[in-house]
Amino acid sequence: MALRLTLLAASRSASVLDARFADSRPLDPAGWHEVRRAKPALSYLAAAELRYCSPSARCRETAISLGLAPLAQPALRDCDMGRWNGFTLQQVTAREPRAVNAWMADPRMTPHGGESLVAFIQRIGAWLDTRPVGDGGWVVAVIEPGVLRAALCYALKAPPHAYWHIDVQPLAAATLSGRAGEWSLSLQT
Repeated sequence: MALRLTLLAASRSASVLDARFADSRPLDPAGWHEVRRAKPALSYLAAAELRYCSPSARCRETAISLGLAPLAQPALRDCDMGRWNGFTLQQVTAREPRAVNAWMADPRMTPHGGESLVAFIQRIGAWLDTRPVGDGGWVVAVIEPGVLRAALCYALKAPPHAYWHIDVQPLAAATLSGRAGEWSLSLQT
């Protein structure tokens, strides 16, 4: 029987204009408000047999606020952006425009000294593929938006450049069903 894995993007920790690489900040007031407003519609997630989250503060806070009591998974951390961690894309582009262009053009590049997009997608894919299938079951993971994009690229066998064309809003959910290397996507409202 296939595993069902619901991936939920965490609520916001900053405005879009202040989104930072490897942002470890907790939920901001707007993020808390979003979670409180969405909690009734997302309460069904607490029925999952296994509940995980990315190790960031905002993912833990989102999951706990939804009553999920998650287990933090280091493998679900956001992409390691090396020396760019903590900076916005705008700040890095102002300092290193060629490096940013190279990084966005070639998914194998690591001008920041961290993890390449290809390596990031593979790491998230390895986590997906090692979830126990057993007799089916349901797993929920509250994750960073970038982790959700990487998971979708991996599950759909999309080229790494597809990562840049997936827009993940706070509290967006996607459900994958299947097993290692054979995933199907189901989108919910």
